[in-house]
Amino acid sequence: MSQGAGTTRRLWKFHGGVHPPLHKDISTTLPVRAARLPDRLVLPLHQHIGEPAEPIVGKGEKILKGQMLARPQGYVSAPVHAPTSGTVTDIGNHPVPHPSGLSAPCLVIEPDGEERWIDHQAVEDYTALPPSELRNLIREAGIVGLGGAGFPAYIKYNPGHQKVIQTLILNGVECEPYITCDDMLMREAPQDILGGLRVIQHALQARECLIAIEDNKPQAIASLQQATAGCDDIEVVPVPTVYPQGSEKQLIKVLTGKEVPADGLALNIGVVCANVGTAAAVHRAINRGEPLISRYVTITGGAVAAPRNLDVLLGTPMNALIGECDGDPARIARLIMGGPMMGFALHRHDLPVIKTTNCILAATASDLPPPRPELPCIRCGACADACPVNLLPQQLYWYSKHRNLDRAQEYDLFDCIECGCCSYVCPSHIPLVQYFRYAKGDIWTQEREKEKSDIARRRHEFRQFRIEREKAERKARRARKKADGAQSERERKKAEIQAAIARTQARRQAAMKEAEKRRKAHGRGRQKAMDESPRAPDNAPEKEPRK
Repeated sequence: MSQGAGTTRRLWKFHGGVHPPLHKDISTTLPVRAARLPDRLVLPLHQHIGEPAEPIVGKGEKILKGQMLARPQGYVSAPVHAPTSGTVTDIGNHPVPHPSGLSAPCLVIEPDGEERWIDHQAVEDYTALPPSELRNLIREAGIVGLGGAGFPAYIKYNPGHQKVIQTLILNGVECEPYITCDDMLMREAPQDILGGLRVIQHALQARECLIAIEDNKPQAIASLQQATAGCDDIEVVPVPTVYPQGSEKQLIKVLTGKEVPADGLALNIGVVCANVGTAAAVHRAINRGEPLISRYVTITGGAVAAPRNLDVLLGTPMNALIGECDGDPARIARLIMGGPMMGFALHRHDLPVIKTTNCILAATASDLPPPRPELPCIRCGACADACPVNLLPQQLYWYSKHRNLDRAQEYDLFDCIECGCCSYVCPSHIPLVQYFRYAKGDIWTQEREKEKSDIARRRHEFRQFRIEREKAERKARRARKKADGAQSERERKKAEIQAAIARTQARRQAAMKEAEKRRKAHGRGRQKAMDESPRAPDNAPEKEPRK
């Protein structure tokens, strides 16, 4: 149903949800502008779900803007490109934005300020390309989901031969408090979003497209409605403002009434979701030939005097962006990447912006008060009422706290999307999501240990099998050698006998030949003697016989 038809799409509701203070207006009063080029860019090789990228440049090498610096490893991976021209000054471990606070392999670039691009060009007519080739171009551009998950986009846009995509949903909901990067993108670059939407639609062969925007973003709604005017297969759908409506399964339920199976994917019900920022990145990759090297980032929080959104090169230090927005580092009580509900606190301020950095929240103590003391659960059920996945958080909490992990999994622990609604409404101030995360981590650790144990067991069993096999092979070789030896001895003796017989026969034949030769020679000698002896004359009288 098209937006131009003048009809209203029916919307459904998902279970639970909350309405936290949004704090969005503070960062939408100023237009988006490009962030300043820093003195140093740090590019982690792992900025996405999957395997980290593998460097293909060396230390001291000169590079150009847009050049691929690290190639993907394996199927679930994404390359890393140069955000600007300059020199690779280091390849090694550096601090990265991660809850662990650990370091990871990175490329360090010293910009030369010239912004010299590598040769690049747009695809003349992407509709003439088969979807598979289009997906490969998206992969080579290093595009991952920019809504926060960071899953390589080309995989998501591959429905497979047996799946038909009925609906492509472009997610512009952005329900997390403080974050406004998607809102500003929809306001200022709707044509980029529309261009990427068309590319994704062609890659998926989707029949209809829905652009979902929360109804508290009237300027973004108007901007996208104007951009899609006359597009009969695209509908801009305002949806009610409730957290966490931007989560994929909840948004699909609201727009289509369909529910994604607990152990399935949206693809299984003919739906694909993409973030508006991801769509804009796809447009730049296909229609301009530019890889993913920058993104919109919200710089906000009580410690920032001029909150706004900036178009930031990947690898830019966060403290440089905070300073650019007149931030006061001394007032920062917690620095969070993402929003207050699903983001995570950072251990230092100079960490680099990566592909999944949508917001830098420089929060003061008044923005995010310290956690209150945890009290016993009173079994009020508020967490179950707020859970958008319709779980029983109090049961999950009990089993997670006491490390009864099998029971926690029976209560669908891994269906939890860690949105934080349960923790937000808990009157006992129990950090429920933290318990669930730890329980998931314990299960994953046990599974890894079990996998290692299974691998070790299989290796031991194979080693024993190999030892027994080699022992049997040696025994068989000895038996075969012994049998071959006995057979060889018999054949040798037989050959000797045959040779002796042959020699005897040869000697006999030689002797017979020699005797025959002597006999013939003797006969010839007698004949010759007879021929040479004197004869009586023909007229000589015959001798009278003796009387």
